[in-house]
Amino acid sequence: MKQFGLFLWDFVVGDDWVGAAGVALLLGIGAVLAHVAHVSGWWLLPPGVSLVLAATLRRAVKAASPAGAAPPSAAPERPTGT
Repeated sequence: MKQFGLFLWDFVVGDDWVGAAGVALLLGIGAVLAHVAHVSGWWLLPPGVSLVLAATLRRAVKAASPAGAAPPSAAPERPTGT
């Protein structure tokens, strides 16, 4: 049972607990909308998950880039003629 719990934790949370917490928060908000306000909350999940994904990707890119490195330019430099 312990091994299954560890697998489930690793599968759901993985390397980014912020993403898992964001999706859990979205599911909670959708449940509250459905039960308290009697509003269908399915429409909240697709844009919400997209925002959570964008935020986690931004965090991952920032963490992977070396500190102080300039972003690559849009156009490569062309050698000047002689």
